Amino acid sequence: MVRYEAIGSIETFGLVFALEAADAMCKAADVELIGYENVASGYISVLVRGDVGACKTAVDAGVKAVSDMGAEIYSCVVIPRPHPDLEKIIRRYAIAAPEQE
Repeated sequence: MVRYEAIGSIETFGLVFALEAADAMCKAADVELIGYENVASGYISVLVRGDVGACKTAVDAGVKAVSDMGAEIYSCVVIPRPHPDLEKIIRRYAIAAPEQE
């Protein structure tokens, strides 16, 4: 049986704020950091995956962390049961695992 986990995403401006969002998201809930994308002109999206509640908690924590730093969140979303075809997009964002020596 295929398990379609939820996806959570935050978009902000600048790497420092994106890192803060990702850190807060991963610390706040049991989510996996899928990756990030420098969308255009400094806008950066951060994606996580987990169950719906965890993604909601993670996105809320990321939004709060960025807002507390005085930055703006341009968009955020939690997709509860993403269509399987979204994997095509998610693979583009995926962070490659570091090579083991």
